[in-house]
Amino acid sequence: MIRSKLPNIGVSIFSEMSDMANEFSAVNLSQGFPDFEISEKLISLSHKYMSEGNNQYAPMPGVLKLRQKISQKIEASYHHTYDPETEITVTAGGTQALFTVIAASVQEGDQVIIFEPAYDSYGPVVKLFGGNPVYIELKSPDFLIDWDEVRKHLSSQTRMIILNTPHNPTGTVLKDSDLQALAKLVSGTKIMVLSDEVYEYLYFGAEGHHSVSQYPGLAERSFVIGSFGKIFSATGWKMGYCAAPAKLTKEFRKLHQFIVYAVNTPNQFAIADMLGDSEYLSEIADFYKQKRDYFVKLISEIGLKITPADGSYFQLVDFHEITELKSMDLAKKMTQEYGVASVPLSAFYHNNPKSGVLRFCFAKNENTLNLAAERIAKFYKDMTS
Repeated sequence: MIRSKLPNIGVSIFSEMSDMANEFSAVNLSQGFPDFEISEKLISLSHKYMSEGNNQYAPMPGVLKLRQKISQKIEASYHHTYDPETEITVTAGGTQALFTVIAASVQEGDQVIIFEPAYDSYGPVVKLFGGNPVYIELKSPDFLIDWDEVRKHLSSQTRMIILNTPHNPTGTVLKDSDLQALAKLVSGTKIMVLSDEVYEYLYFGAEGHHSVSQYPGLAERSFVIGSFGKIFSATGWKMGYCAAPAKLTKEFRKLHQFIVYAVNTPNQFAIADMLGDSEYLSEIADFYKQKRDYFVKLISEIGLKITPADGSYFQLVDFHEITELKSMDLAKKMTQEYGVASVPLSAFYHNNPKSGVLRFCFAKNENTLNLAAERIAKFYKDMTS
């Protein structure tokens, strides 16, 4: 028998809710994936590179052309240059990149600060490699970071701080003042930063997305994670990247070569070409903002409390005023009896609080969102009549 290294961990909440959605033929707004077609240009490029024979192993760090394009993209957006040869690695999606960073960086007994609610992979992977998660709760209702509280939690054992902006599941976006505060906190320490920026193009506020790579004091100690699945609405391609200083990338690649070695070759070439399409990239934020606005309008008309997300393709909806059900019970009831699958906000906390808030993915066609809203409206009517 195997002695479990994660004895208290089951299947992810995303798999659980998607399976439930399939079982009950529910509209699936739980797992974060679009239900519309990806760019025909991207498909054509992928086919082109397959047909040209690019079907064998890529270099372990990734196709150089793609790494060069990533470097150019970051420099254009954030005015920081990463060496494509020694500081950028192409990965099998964002989650693999996150796993590899933690595996390479966290030692037995290290403390890692995680802001909750948090993407569900952070804590378990930290524990898997002997680290101790230190959970700091984002301040409701705006889910902001209290930097004074962060300072109080720092110790000689603090090895890493994990950021996520734009944030999954809350949709908040860190401001310049947040990154400035973080830079001051870690200055003069050996603390590393893992910055999960997979939704970097999905921001809706006037200030836009701020990357840790913009700040020299952070860039020198940070791993920055990106996702092409999010940029190009192709989550099934499972492709992302990690950008970090050479000394950090060296350790990252030591593990990367044994976890996945290399990533899908023809699609790397295709994505490299797409990253040169500035018009496509410039339209991503507006495209998803329209979807957010459409979903927010539908939910607001029902009468539910809602604060529009500033980024990502997730929207929180608060059901406190109409039901006392816990988030997980609420999500199950909505899926099984009303045919709309979501993810309970409580699943993004290590202690599974009561909550009463659900996360919905709005990266869907309007027909999908309309149907989901009709079913949520039926639930609202039943709960308030």
